[in-house]
Amino acid sequence: MNRVFVIAAHPDDEILGLGGTIRKHVNEGDVVDCLILGEGLTSRQNDRHATDKKFINSLHEDAKRSGKIIGFRQVFFGNLPDNRFDSMDLLDIVKIIEGYVNELKPNIIYTHHKGDRNIDHKITFEAVLTSCRPTGEYTVKEIYTFETPSSTEWDFSYGSNSFNPNVFIDIESSLESKLNAMACYTTELREYPHPRSLESLQIIAARWGTVVGKKYVEAFQLIRKIQ
Repeated sequence: MNRVFVIAAHPDDEILGLGGTIRKHVNEGDVVDCLILGEGLTSRQNDRHATDKKFINSLHEDAKRSGKIIGFRQVFFGNLPDNRFDSMDLLDIVKIIEGYVNELKPNIIYTHHKGDRNIDHKITFEAVLTSCRPTGEYTVKEIYTFETPSSTEWDFSYGSNSFNPNVFIDIESSLESKLNAMACYTTELREYPHPRSLESLQIIAARWGTVVGKKYVEAFQLIRKIQ
């Protein structure tokens, strides 16, 4: 049994990036927990505090419902300022992640790709790598990054910042669960052809499937694996 920990910046990133893979882990008997660092929504106002807390609470309830569908054991919330992670000291974010890693002792971690357009995704990646340094009695043996539709593909990066997946997970049996889980996020879903539409998520999975001869796939970039 693997202990899997998903570390995402915002509510819905965990489903957009790897909902099918999470469900597959759970179906295979693994325990999967999730940390969502950012509160969500508040970047849509000029003043973070102008967002009514009831809307944030409702979004977090959506995340919990989505998490039940996809199979998370627990969903934790860091409540960091949405799209304002760069206003914080990196060390403070590292300490939050370290606390959960020390408690949960995962051996597999999934987090954001370092080259995403979204600043919170970039900082989450950096904080995860710092939190999971292979020193002392470390438990994290594998770290993977995922793409986030409406962020990764909008960076238009080349070279080292490009998303270059080298691990592909067949999610034909779990795609429906991913789409059902994403449907819980009523404030985050968009109409096709937006990348956060259900139709687009299916198309993205089909596109990665063509790369490796499968019907539906989620793609990842392996950052570290220790055997």
